Amino acid sequence: MIGSLYSGISGLKAQTSAMAVIGDNIANVNTTGFKTSKVRFANVFNATLGQSRMQIGRGVTMAGLTSNWGSGTIENTNAVTDLAINGQGMFIVRDGMNNAQYYTRAGQFEFNNLNRLVTTDGFEVQGYAILQNGNRGAMGPITLPNGISEPSATEEITMAINLDSEAEVGTRFDTTVTVYDSLGNAVELNFIFERDGDGWQYYVDPSLGTATPSDAARNYLRFDAYGVLEAANDDDGGALENPVIEITGINLGGVDPLELTWNLLNDAGTASSGSVTGYAGSSVKTAQSQDGYPSGMLQGISIDDDGTFTALYSNGTMRPFAQIALADFASYEGLAKLGSNLFTASLASGQPIVTTPNSAGVGAIASSSLEMSNVDLAQEFVSLITTQRAFQANSKVITTSDEVLAELINIKR
Repeated sequence: MIGSLYSGISGLKAQTSAMAVIGDNIANVNTTGFKTSKVRFANVFNATLGQSRMQIGRGVTMAGLTSNWGSGTIENTNAVTDLAINGQGMFIVRDGMNNAQYYTRAGQFEFNNLNRLVTTDGFEVQGYAILQNGNRGAMGPITLPNGISEPSATEEITMAINLDSEAEVGTRFDTTVTVYDSLGNAVELNFIFERDGDGWQYYVDPSLGTATPSDAARNYLRFDAYGVLEAANDDDGGALENPVIEITGINLGGVDPLELTWNLLNDAGTASSGSVTGYAGSSVKTAQSQDGYPSGMLQGISIDDDGTFTALYSNGTMRPFAQIALADFASYEGLAKLGSNLFTASLASGQPIVTTPNSAGVGAIASSSLEMSNVDLAQEFVSLITTQRAFQANSKVITTSDEVLAELINIKR
């Protein structure tokens, strides 16, 4: 009878542990990235009766915990730096104080006063810097770039213009294009087209400095009978490919002279689609573009599904500056829990396999999103009821065994 008491006690202990795990699951139903755990039970070594093969169990013990590493529901947020992993993988974070490396599924990140991406506890999120040449640097903290982007001088311009084939000789058509020098200063280029006998002459009058071709040295545009550009010639009659417009004499603190290519012709040497035409009708410019821009202020960032961070500037430019790193493990069950949604690698989990999102078997990144816990409340409540009943049953074993022992003691009377 003493054995049944101990069996009942082992049952109470095991069910108490199970109740604690269920309670932990329910308590973390709203914890970002939380993974449900479940108790595994095992029977205690059996006692053999004499020389027979009959064995009697000695109760139950908690053999361990099993974690459910399935993804939780992805919920949208308003913060672009809230990140969720849609699939396998862990974010890599590092404690700047002791350089210890941890792993988490909780993607509630923000940039701190050092412009570094950190967790709510201040741990630095790890990734790769994207260099100016597009290559990736070494893994380290993801750092927001300087708040100002450098300007870029215009090198190429494109205009879609129709020059009226029926215009009288001497008719003039003006249009303006804004370009930028190497310091980001805007320079207005006034293109002046004048009808001559069998085509149009043009020259450029800039708002700053002097231009070539100028009024004194004009270039010429000739069109065929269908209004298609067939020749562009300089003042000496030489054939031009894509005319180069030079802007010199600008003195703005060491700014470089502008040298612009006007894309009239494509690689085959024929008129580019939508460039300059000579159809009957009004002379008009329908489109224009140029590849320069002034300096710009950082206005925000975007994060792609491959974890690439892109800076968005007020001048319309975008520059990728980092890519987040993810860790994969041979056994997620082997990760050691540290609290605060953090894990560390162990012998059971194996060393981390570091990669980038949406590659090598790890999931894609969802920006402005957080992964909720994967706790199933309905299942937890069912487990709560069955665990409670198991606890009551083991309590009954103890009370019944006690009553039997009491009867045995009373026999002596």
